[in-house]
Amino acid sequence: MSNAFRFLLILPVLALGACATAPTMAPVASAPVLQPITTAQLAAPVQARAAATAMTDVTAFLDPTAFGLMSAKSRAEASSAQFNALQFGRVGAPRNWAGDNGQSGSVTVGPYVRVNLIDCRDFTHTVTVSGQNYARKGTACREADGSWTVSSTAT
Repeated sequence: MSNAFRFLLILPVLALGACATAPTMAPVASAPVLQPITTAQLAAPVQARAAATAMTDVTAFLDPTAFGLMSAKSRAEASSAQFNALQFGRVGAPRNWAGDNGQSGSVTVGPYVRVNLIDCRDFTHTVTVSGQNYARKGTACREADGSWTVSSTAT
């Protein structure tokens, strides 16, 4: 019985010791000021990418002669390939596309270069229409809205 009595005397001391070493809560800082959210910020990444793709004008990335000979489907495929190559493409790895009537092409991009806090990349877009190859080389830069514009070209 004396062991049980000793245990009962030590138990409150252990409990108080545990309380003394328990972590304490830091005072809560004031809540941050929240700014209103715009609809552009709420757009899903897929929707934002689709909007940026639509705003990227493919006519500047293609040889004008080839563009005039291409079908609407081929133009859409070329536009999508151009945007995806610039946005996600690996350096030197061609992004191929195929359209209507045997029309096809490929886009190859260079490394990202940052100029005045703007991302730019060199590109080469080659199009084959009716067995004839057309190529356009240039430099494209990403705008604040996510679209790409051509800053310089060479044929």
